[in-house]
Amino acid sequence: MYWAEFLTVALIHLLAVASPGPDFAVVVRESVTHGRRAGTWTAFGVGSAIFLHVGYSLLGIGLIVSQSIVLFNALKWLAAAYLLYIGFKALRAGPAAPGSDAIQASSVERTPRAAFVAGFMTNGLNPKATLFFLSLFTVVINPHTPLAVQAGYGVYLAVATGLWFCLVAMLFSQQRVRAGFARMGHWFDRTMGAVLIALGVKIAFTEMH
Repeated sequence: MYWAEFLTVALIHLLAVASPGPDFAVVVRESVTHGRRAGTWTAFGVGSAIFLHVGYSLLGIGLIVSQSIVLFNALKWLAAAYLLYIGFKALRAGPAAPGSDAIQASSVERTPRAAFVAGFMTNGLNPKATLFFLSLFTVVINPHTPLAVQAGYGVYLAVATGLWFCLVAMLFSQQRVRAGFARMGHWFDRTMGAVLIALGVKIAFTEMH
């Protein structure tokens, strides 16, 4: 009965998750710099944050946030500040010492918890994700659709997002890919830092519609 609605939700989500944004940039950076384990935990963090968006969308809190300029601005400035923080941190990366294996060293330093938090914070604080899920649960999904079915959509969205970014982590953590990026040394970190800063600035200028 709800298959047509579910397929619409799945298609919209696929197009949204496949477009590069803060989540993609953070997962790629973690995967290349710290390896597959860190990239996968970052992907789990991003996927888990979807439950946060689904939860407040089902409770109607997302509607309150979208209607309140103060709350919306608070969320977007938090998101922008977080991306700017990790962006500037990456931008300050220095060249590795001659003969040192930077990739092996960094993969030891990154804990699963830190990688998970990086993914969760990046997605959870993104005001564009707030607007996306709000529009999904108010415009695309019929308000008369049973709450249990809507919650089922939410579980799918979280799992599908996590799996997508696990695939991204798997691709960018391959030894050949990492070795290619490693040849660029600290310039890769600086480039990703610049990308994250640009995304942070973009989020800072996000307007409510």
